[in-house]
Amino acid sequence: MDVTIKIKRYNPDKQAKSYWQTFNVKDIEPTDQILDVLHRVKWEQDGTLTLRRSCAHGVCGSDAMRINGYNRLACKTLVQDTGASIQVEPINGLPVLRDLVVDMEPFFDHYRSVMPYFVNNNPVPADGRERLQSQEDRMTFDNSTKCILCACCTTSCPSFWANDRYVGPAAIVQAHRFIFDTRDEGNAERIEVLSAPDGVWRCRTIFNCTPACPRDIEVTRVIGEVKLAIQRNGKTDGIVQISEIH
Repeated sequence: MDVTIKIKRYNPDKQAKSYWQTFNVKDIEPTDQILDVLHRVKWEQDGTLTLRRSCAHGVCGSDAMRINGYNRLACKTLVQDTGASIQVEPINGLPVLRDLVVDMEPFFDHYRSVMPYFVNNNPVPADGRERLQSQEDRMTFDNSTKCILCACCTTSCPSFWANDRYVGPAAIVQAHRFIFDTRDEGNAERIEVLSAPDGVWRCRTIFNCTPACPRDIEVTRVIGEVKLAIQRNGKTDGIVQISEIH
């Protein structure tokens, strides 16, 4: 099949404003990725097209972009999902560097602010083994560990568009992973960050983030669980977890 792909272009070295450019690509299979179509444009028609991608298997999250108006990964979206008319543009809310490439540093600044790492200063168990936990304890935050930091959820959030100081859904998902880990001892500091004016309470429960996630994380529910934990002064006992809802 033949497809038409309309791409939002921007080159700060040549023009001050972005513009749309349309390409026709022939002999595309319905099961080809949108990333394949973009490669065909870059390799066969316009080598100046700039995009970010790495694994092409939905693991690295580097090729997040807006495809036909929705945040998606170009490597996980097939032509049969979009049809023969495709529109591609950079994700919203982050500065565009060139074409489909945005500056991810503001996003990662928010990510770093929630201390996305394990905190436990107690001595290692005497038997030398790692700090173990039950399968039940693990399941309380298992869904949050799937995040690949693609920024699809954060850049689909109107609250983030309106105020880029908002920590954003992805950072809250990362915080959830450690807040609900029974072995971690960094909750007080994380909750202080998330309780700030630009923390979790900026969320207006619009639900854009959940369908935007390519890893099927129930982002809005995760945010709700973090809000409950804050209201309970960091206590996570008794909060109904994602894994318990069927």
